[in-house]
Parts: sequence; C-alpha cells; structure tokens
Amino acid sequence: MKKSGVTIAVLASLVASQHVVAFEKGDLIARVGIANVSPDESTSNVFVGGADQGASLEIGDDTQLGLNFAYFITDRINVEVLAATPFSHDVSFSNGARLGEVTHLPPTVSVNYYLNSPSSAFQPYAGIGLNYTFIYDEEFSSENEAAGLSDLSLDNSFGLAAQIGADYILDEKWFINGAVRWIDIDTEATFSAGADRGSVSTIEIDPVVYMVSVGYKF
Repeated sequence: MKKSGVTIAVLASLVASQHVVAFEKGDLIARVGIANVSPDESTSNVFVGGADQGASLEIGDDTQLGLNFAYFITDRINVEVLAATPFSHDVSFSNGARLGEVTHLPPTVSVNYYLNSPSSAFQPYAGIGLNYTFIYDEEFSSENEAAGLSDLSLDNSFGLAAQIGADYILDEKWFINGAVRWIDIDTEATFSAGADRGSVSTIEIDPVVYMVSVGYKF
C-alpha cells in the first residue's frame, strides 16, 4: 500500500507539472538576453555640393544587451516594449572605405498574439508594432575629419515593426525565448565637406533583429 501511495503521489505531481499555465491575463513578464541588429540597408548615392560622388553607403551590424517587458491583456495577447543598450554601427562607402559611426536606440511597442493554448509549454507568437529610432553620436572617422568632413547628422525615424518568436516554459516563473523582428527604419544624412554641403537623401536601414533571452514571469 505504501508503494502504491508513493506511485500515485509521483503521478499526481507529474500531471500537475504538465498543467502549469504558461501565461494568463494580468501577467507581467521580463526578458533579458543578447540582441543582434543586422541592417538590410539600401541608400541613395552621396552628393557633395550637388555633385553625385558615385557611391552609396553600407551599414554594419552590432550586438548588444536586449531587454523587453510585456503585459498580458488576455491569456493570448500581450503588449510588449522592446528596449536595449545603445547600438553602434560602422558606416562605410560602398567601395569599402570606412566613413564613420552612428549610435541609435530603437524602442518598439508591439502587440503579440500567442498561437497555442495557455496550457502548452511551447508558446509561439506573432506581433506587429511601432518603432521610434533615436539616432545620435554621429561622427566621421578621424581620417575623414582630417579630410574636411564634419557635422554629420542623421534624422530620427518612425516606422512599423513586425516579429515572430516563441517562449518555452521551464517552470511557473522561468522560460526561454527566441525572436526575430523586422523594423522599418528610414532616415537621411547631411554633412559638411569643407565649404560644401553633402547629403544622402534616402537611407533605408530596415534591420532584422535577432534575440535570444531568458524570461521571468511576475
């Protein structure tokens, strides 16, 4: 009888663990991990003093600490805020010559819909949202400054964002996450080249953001 009682207790424990609710209305979750911003850029050519220089721009990727917070307004829908430490990107001419560097923060608010039942450990979701990218600390390389380039400035950007991702529930509080996000970031650049003004009228950065993180449910 004692052996039978132990067996029943173990089975009951296993059944209970399989029915942990992933998320429900009113839950607040936080995720922290590594985020990589990989631009899929397309730019117009660089103009100086009205003359086409015959070169466009290329923008490098960067990896930083990624953070996001989400609040569930139903068992399957949450509102998420994406944050991160600042991303810095090398900017080069299309011929490979380094031009300088820009830094940005891409706060994004998204609404996500979870596809599986809240009782499932695997929780895939899809979302759409809005992004406002702050671009600052634009600077030319020392070589370009010595050549007479200065006053680099890029406009901030407002655009759409979309993502797919999945949480995997480990226990009542902890889970892991993987997500891929696309952000519409469009800007333009102006600068001084000696006595002339220069510009790049169209810079479509449109990065894909990859993030792997650990999450906690409050």
